[in-house]
Amino acid sequence: MKKLVFFGLLGVLLLGSLVSLASYPTRAVTVICPWAAGGGTDRLSRFIADQLQREFGKPFVVVNRTGGGGAVGHAAGAYARPDGYTITVVTLEISTMHWMGLTKVGYKDFDYVIQLNQDPSAVIVRADAPWHSLVELLVDIAMHPGKYKFSGSAAGTIWDLARIGMFHAVGIPPDYVVWVPTRGAAPSIVELLGKHVDVITCSLPEAASQLESGQFKALAIMADKRDPRFPNVPTLKELGINWSAGTWRGIAVPKGTPKEIINILYKKLLKIANSEAFKDFMSKNGFGIQIRGPKEFYNFAKEQDSTWEKILKIGGYVK
Repeated sequence: MKKLVFFGLLGVLLLGSLVSLASYPTRAVTVICPWAAGGGTDRLSRFIADQLQREFGKPFVVVNRTGGGGAVGHAAGAYARPDGYTITVVTLEISTMHWMGLTKVGYKDFDYVIQLNQDPSAVIVRADAPWHSLVELLVDIAMHPGKYKFSGSAAGTIWDLARIGMFHAVGIPPDYVVWVPTRGAAPSIVELLGKHVDVITCSLPEAASQLESGQFKALAIMADKRDPRFPNVPTLKELGINWSAGTWRGIAVPKGTPKEIINILYKKLLKIANSEAFKDFMSKNGFGIQIRGPKEFYNFAKEQDSTWEKILKIGGYVK
């Protein structure tokens, strides 16, 4: 009799759980953005939150948890209750910040829903620069260690690491150029315009106005294929250099979130990603579109973690 009561109660609990999952979400969902309001990740977070709210009919509220180079927000997302009511817009930094000692949180602390964005780095110079190809630039650097200055972001962040990886792929030590750290692509563009640096590495859209006006020229892009918005810019791989790198963004949830909830979110987010509204938003903001499902996104994050550990060591940022 006791066994019958026990299994009856268990059945009621399981049924209740299934009903609860089927009706997800029943209340507001928090969307953690690890970066400041007004930035690219924040804009994407708010667009996605608005679209999810339209799809589900429940509030999706963006909360900016900033600090520690992305560590604070990513940690808040990873350590939240795994019930589907906290999702995080994760960025490339989950593959770098734990290696640099900023946090213990890494790619293993999340379950992955969907990747939405990837923006490869480009190699950009002034229009009057003496190099007409990336090969010419790299040969010049190899022959004149310490002569040229690069910029693009803070030391040890993505555009610096992309440059280090490119150098490593062709056998050039990272200290053969001087890296001039800035707070991002925008101030680096100013440095290049002012002839304070010789080369910048950043995404093509970040320098689009200068490229379109003829002030800059892009020598190459660190991607697997050409950007259709800049069809004349070759990839490194076309030039025989086996390297691609860039920043990326996607949606993840705390480790242990029920698979049913991940699937519900994925189906809605995939619908959003295939919409004209999403494509228009990404185009207007200069974001590249890269869609990967839960398994693909996890495998990509795992691969990125290994890649950036190696590059950080080559650059001397970690031992």
